[in-house]
Amino acid sequence: MYAVILAGGAGTRLWPLSTEEKPKQFHSLVSDKTMLQEAFERTAFLPAKNILIATNEKYVPYIREQLPQVPEENIIVEPAMRDTATCIALAATIINKRDPESVMAIIYADHLVQDKKEFASKLKSAEALALRDHTLNIVEVKAREPNTNFGYVRIGSRKGTIKGNDYFEFEEFTEKPDLKTAEKYVADVSYLWNTGYFVWRTQDILDRFARHLPDTYRKMMLIKKSLGTPKEKSTIEKEYPLCEKISIDYAIMEHLKPSEVQILPANLGWSDIGTWETLYKELSGGDSKKNVIKGPVKAISCEGNLIYNYNSKKLNVLGLKGMAVIKTRDESLICPLKESQNVKKIVSHKA
Repeated sequence: MYAVILAGGAGTRLWPLSTEEKPKQFHSLVSDKTMLQEAFERTAFLPAKNILIATNEKYVPYIREQLPQVPEENIIVEPAMRDTATCIALAATIINKRDPESVMAIIYADHLVQDKKEFASKLKSAEALALRDHTLNIVEVKAREPNTNFGYVRIGSRKGTIKGNDYFEFEEFTEKPDLKTAEKYVADVSYLWNTGYFVWRTQDILDRFARHLPDTYRKMMLIKKSLGTPKEKSTIEKEYPLCEKISIDYAIMEHLKPSEVQILPANLGWSDIGTWETLYKELSGGDSKKNVIKGPVKAISCEGNLIYNYNSKKLNVLGLKGMAVIKTRDESLICPLKESQNVKKIVSHKA
């Protein structure tokens, strides 16, 4: 199995730490390691030569610095921002060229996964399904709240057990529903959050691109012919930006028949860390009075705060409740945690 870590996003909802110049995946949020390093460590059951990083040109230096063990040829450089479908198509094309019978797993550099053992176990079971059944397999988690930023998967009956893990029928996929629909999904135990952890044979996913996104597929086949030749770089730079800008969920997953997909529910301790409030909820363990602190901080009479100080000088806070306090070398943020989803307004105003 190969793992492809997607690390090209430029999210700014975790400003002022995460910026377009250096987004969240290259910072330490949950430990002393960066999110990218955490993601790489989750794939430690694979040899380094089987782990690829997809990113764009300006982030390559961060990857080289933080993951020097990744071979240079395993850094996939996207010449344009064309969303996850095109990125995954390119990665599948490159891996398929190396090994036509290969299986690939899609991993994200900016996710929190607290149970690494469970993560590895589910991926290995998904690999076995991909090889045996030629299905597109997804490792999913229980929906805990009506989050409208996530996709949802409806699962059907249990189909069996493989490598010690149960797998289920796939019934329906919905990308980012409205709040009323999300509330209905959370109340229904048959709906899971879509983590985006896909595991499939590279040839099987390329076949779906041929069916559902034929223009992108044709461009990938031109790129495939150029791989390993002097025209490789120029062909990728020419063809890739011409591909449709669309997510893998809209491009492929929403069009699949139930028979093409199998679901492995998992208890990963998972979250897509999109806001300071989300990070606080995950690291506080549901204790609304707990302070989550990083860096040199002195907090007195404080409860329910996330306080991150990325400076060497101590940050002193007094009498705060339910706040996000973030101090970087260049900027500061102070806001109620419940308002942290609106941080992008500050970023837009600054721009």
